[in-house]
Amino acid sequence: MRTESTSVLVVGGGLVGTSAALFLAWRGVPTALVERHPGSSPHPRAIGYTPRTMELYRAVGLGDRIPASPPAGGVGHGVRRVRVESLAGQWFEEQPWTPGGRAEEIEYSPCTGAGIAQDRLEPILRDQARSFSADVRMSTELLEFSQDEDGVRAVLRGADGSVYAMRADYLIAADGCASGIRETLGIGCSGRGYLQTSRSVLFRADLNEYLRQGFCQFVIDQPEFGGFVTTYGDGRWLLFHGQQETDPAVLEGLVRRAIGRTDLAIEVVTTGVFDVRAEIAQRYREGRVLLTGDAAHTLPPNRGGYSANTGIEDAHNLAYKLAAVLGGQARPELLDTYEAERRPVAGLCHDQIFARMDAEDGASPTPIIDDAAMAFGYLYRSAAIHGAGEELPAARRPEDWAGQPGTRAPHLWLGPHESTLDLYQVGWVLLAEGEAWAEAVRSAEKRLGVPVELVSLTGPEFAEQLREEIRRGYGIEDGGACLVRPDGYIAWRAVRAPGDPVVALFEALASVSFAKGV
Repeated sequence: MRTESTSVLVVGGGLVGTSAALFLAWRGVPTALVERHPGSSPHPRAIGYTPRTMELYRAVGLGDRIPASPPAGGVGHGVRRVRVESLAGQWFEEQPWTPGGRAEEIEYSPCTGAGIAQDRLEPILRDQARSFSADVRMSTELLEFSQDEDGVRAVLRGADGSVYAMRADYLIAADGCASGIRETLGIGCSGRGYLQTSRSVLFRADLNEYLRQGFCQFVIDQPEFGGFVTTYGDGRWLLFHGQQETDPAVLEGLVRRAIGRTDLAIEVVTTGVFDVRAEIAQRYREGRVLLTGDAAHTLPPNRGGYSANTGIEDAHNLAYKLAAVLGGQARPELLDTYEAERRPVAGLCHDQIFARMDAEDGASPTPIIDDAAMAFGYLYRSAAIHGAGEELPAARRPEDWAGQPGTRAPHLWLGPHESTLDLYQVGWVLLAEGEAWAEAVRSAEKRLGVPVELVSLTGPEFAEQLREEIRRGYGIEDGGACLVRPDGYIAWRAVRAPGDPVVALFEALASVSFAKGV
C-alpha cells in the first residue's frame, strides 16, 4: 500500500472542514482535505453567516466573492423573521433573533452578515483553499485511522477505488454530528441530546413579492398546521414541517398551504429528514486528533444561527495554533487551549438556544445574552490569555469589554475601507504607544523566535482623534499596549506603560505564544 504524507489531514468537506483547510493553507500549512461525497449536498442546509464569520473570510480574500446581506438593524445575519398565517395570508409580529432584542447603533464590524446557500458557498471555499495549495480530494473516504506519538496514519479509498495510506502530523475531524472519528476515539457527548426529527421540502417558486418588506424567514402559524419557510435567495425555498409524508403530491400540498396560494407553479426539488440534536463532545482533542464543527458540537438550527458559525470560528482558532506548532514557533501544548477556549463557547451557544426558545413561551430561566455579545463578545479563558479571570462573564457587549484580554480585538475605522481588524489575523501584533515598545518587540522576537509586528499609535497615519478612539476602544492609556494573537483576539494588555516594557512583553509573549525553549 502506497503512503502519502501531509502536515494536516482534514476529514469532512462541509463548511467547517473546508474552512479549516482554507485557513490552514492560507497560513502555508500543507493540508489535505478528504470528503466522501463527490460534491456539496443537494439539500443546501445552512444559509445565514454572521459578520464575525465574514470577517474571517474577508481576511483570506473572500470579501468580494460572498454576497453580503443588508443590515437588519442589528448585528445578526441581515435576516429578519416574521410570524404569519401564510405568506399570502395575514402577517403578525416580527420575531427578532433575540427575544426583546434591540436595534444596534454601534458599528461593530466592517462586515455585514451573509445569506448564501451552503451548496453555493462550499465550492467558493474549496476553490480558495486550492488557490493556497490545499489538496482537496472529493469522493475520498476515510476507512480507518490510528495514531502514535509522531502523527496519524489514515487509510483512504480514493475516487478511483484505490486504497492507500496517508501520514499526517495531525488530523482534524470535521465529519459531522454522527462523527465516526469521535466514536472510534470513544468520546462521549453531553447536552439536551435528541430533540426531534425535522422534515423539510426544498422547492422552487416565484415568491419574490413576499421579500419586499425585508423579511426572508416566515414562521407559519395556523390552527392545525405549523411550519417554517425560508428562502435561499436564488429561487429556492425551504419548508420545514412536522408531517410524516413522502408522497410528492402531499408535499406540494403542504407547500401550498404554507404559501397560502394555489395559482403558483411549484417545483419540489428534494426532501430532507434529519434528527435535531443538542450535544457537545466531552473533549475536543485526543492526542493528535482534534474535533471541530458538528463533530465537536451539534447545535439546533434555531434562533441565533450558531451551528455553522460556531464551527467556522472553531476552525479559525485551531488553524493559527496548528500553524504555530508545525512551524516550530510554539510547543504542542498550545493545542490544548483550543478546547479550553472553544468548548465553553459551544456550551454558551447551547444554553442560549434554549433560553431563546423558552422565552418564546413566556419564560426563560437562563438570562438571555444579546446579539452583540453573542456575535462579537465571547471571552476566552486559557493559558494562551493573560488577565481573563473567572470573575468575568462568558460574554459581554464589545464596548463593555473595551480591549479586555481574551476578547476579539475591536473594530475601528482607520480609513474609508480599512479597519483595525485588517491589522490582525496574519501574525502577532503589538498595538502600542511609545518608543520603548519598539525595543521590546525587537528583543522579544530575537529571544523567542516569534515574529511580532509593531503598530505604533505615534505614527503619522494616526491622527490625534483616531488615536483617542483606539485608546478608548482598546482600554489603554498613554504608553500602554495590546498584544493581539494571529486569530485577532487580545492575549495580553498593559493599560499603561510598565516599568520595563522589554521585560513585560517578553514574559507575556513567552507565556501566551507557548514559544519553544521557554
